[in-house]
Amino acid sequence: MSNPQGSDVAGTLFTSTYRATKLAGKAPPPADLSGTGSCFDTTVMTATRAGGHEKIAVNKGELPTWSKATATFRFNSDKPDPHTYLLKGDGAKIKTTGTITAAPAPPKAGAFKRRANPPNTAFRRFYERGDLPIAVDHRGSKNVIAWKVDIEKLDYHHYLPIFFDGIRETQEPYRFLAVKGVEDMLRVGGSKILPVIPQLIIPIKTALNTRDHTVMCITMQLLQKLVLSADLVGEALVPYYRQVLPILNMYKNKNKNLGDGIDYGQKNYDCLGELVADTLAIFELKGGDDAFINIKYMVPTYESAVNYA
Repeated sequence: MSNPQGSDVAGTLFTSTYRATKLAGKAPPPADLSGTGSCFDTTVMTATRAGGHEKIAVNKGELPTWSKATATFRFNSDKPDPHTYLLKGDGAKIKTTGTITAAPAPPKAGAFKRRANPPNTAFRRFYERGDLPIAVDHRGSKNVIAWKVDIEKLDYHHYLPIFFDGIRETQEPYRFLAVKGVEDMLRVGGSKILPVIPQLIIPIKTALNTRDHTVMCITMQLLQKLVLSADLVGEALVPYYRQVLPILNMYKNKNKNLGDGIDYGQKNYDCLGELVADTLAIFELKGGDDAFINIKYMVPTYESAVNYA
């Protein structure tokens, strides 16, 4: 397990994007080209819910129906045509026409499919309106945030949920500002973080529900920093495991299956299975006496990371 407090999540965003697009040849993150390029451009907000469920695109006839006779779901079959019945002496017709048809396969549930992630975060709206005291400070090695006020004087009840809502952003500079802002506020927050925990659950759950691997990796790394940022934060998260842990349970075994190969990109920390295991271990270590039984209830295959020897 790496040291979450010593890692710089925002500092690796640009290098990870470069590796994915230039070296791996993946599609670049979406860019908003509808604006004029002016600093006064604003995003048109949509009512689409991030991470929302989508209906399965199949015809009604392809879905199974409930059968009262067998008390099971059965796929519908076409009504037989009397003109196609086999007559005496027509046994060879089966070999030539192939009248037996296979039942349609059930549709895919799409549990691991990437879901909608529209650019309608509260962070984007507040940043474009000029309500956030931040700006990008371009430096030689890596970018940082130029805070216009002291971070210690910020109202964490107001600003921390806004920054957490922006961690699911995929466009720059919103993504970098949101992630780096969360890291800076967690680093110096101290006792101000604990009372804000209930307001952070919905943004964290929304980010995980997008099923976007990049967004999920960022969210879990920030979750680790959140638990280690102040005392009693891990215990305060225990009542909210039912909102956060179901997604982690789905991706617990999402590892890189390389066989006997070597993963030379371990330092990138982008393996979902490894991130889930480390996050659950930190939850257990910092969550108090009731953490393990609650994790075990939501993630049945989880094994304790505490060594009692």
